[in-house]
Amino acid sequence: MNHNNVTYLNPGTVILIGIPGLEHVQFWIGFPFFTVCLVAVLGNVVLLIIIPAERSLHQPMYIFLAVLAATDIGLCAAIAPKMLAIFWFRAYSMVFDACLAQLFFIHTLQCMESGILLAMAFDRYIAICDPLRHTSILTPSILGRMIVVVVVRAVVLVGLLPLLIKRLHHFQSIHIAHSYCEHMAVVKLAADDVRINKICGLFVGFSILGFDMVFILISYALIFQAVFRLQQKEARLKAFNTCTAHIFVFLEFYILAFFSFFSHRFGHVVPSTHILLSTIYLLLPPALNPIVYGVKNMVIRKRVAQIFLLNQGCQ
Repeated sequence: MNHNNVTYLNPGTVILIGIPGLEHVQFWIGFPFFTVCLVAVLGNVVLLIIIPAERSLHQPMYIFLAVLAATDIGLCAAIAPKMLAIFWFRAYSMVFDACLAQLFFIHTLQCMESGILLAMAFDRYIAICDPLRHTSILTPSILGRMIVVVVVRAVVLVGLLPLLIKRLHHFQSIHIAHSYCEHMAVVKLAADDVRINKICGLFVGFSILGFDMVFILISYALIFQAVFRLQQKEARLKAFNTCTAHIFVFLEFYILAFFSFFSHRFGHVVPSTHILLSTIYLLLPPALNPIVYGVKNMVIRKRVAQIFLLNQGCQ
């Protein structure tokens, strides 16, 4: 949105429009998003309470799930407050540096989530293809190193994005057509040459999301190969059943991720549709992950039931 071809030099604030074309119904759109965030935060908090407390869940898969839960809570905290302030209180303005900070945290947590999904796929591969060495390979120290690598990779690579934006000084607009500070939405405001920013954005996207997706697919190709070699049908079903929750989470994350990624750069999607879908992509997986894993795991189901029964007993 360019207003009278005015150029802004090092703007101190930006204006987040929200959802262009749907400003008149943004107040009501905020309620389903608030509900999704509430479900996400409560569900992931429950996982973070149950997994450390239950010794039978002190396994690599559930340690990774606890890290994923913490990441999902952080993602909701990075997006929801400002987005709902725009929808409900028309708090459109945002300090430019705060916008860059939000951009950094959203994309870093998004990339951490991708890395954790890759780690979970590796865990399933070891558990099914080399079960006798599962505990000796995925020791606590190895798990810790894997988590540190996931965090450092995301922080270092995503950290390049706001640093490159800071080198831009002239902006053709300060109005961001989005409900949160997304990398390309901010870059498109610049009047300077942004080719490096676009290339870096693609590099970060493909080196993290693309890399992780390829190796998750390879892991599952090897897993399915091993499963179909099993002689007994019951053994095949049991092995496959241990992967279904992760497969569902993997599909929902990457299908929505790549649709959002490519539509913003190469597609001709209506802005309101793109913003709604990109927001759903960031907020829906955190809400679904605890539900999917909770439904699949009997221990988690029982502990959740105990928590609710205890609360009802206290009342």
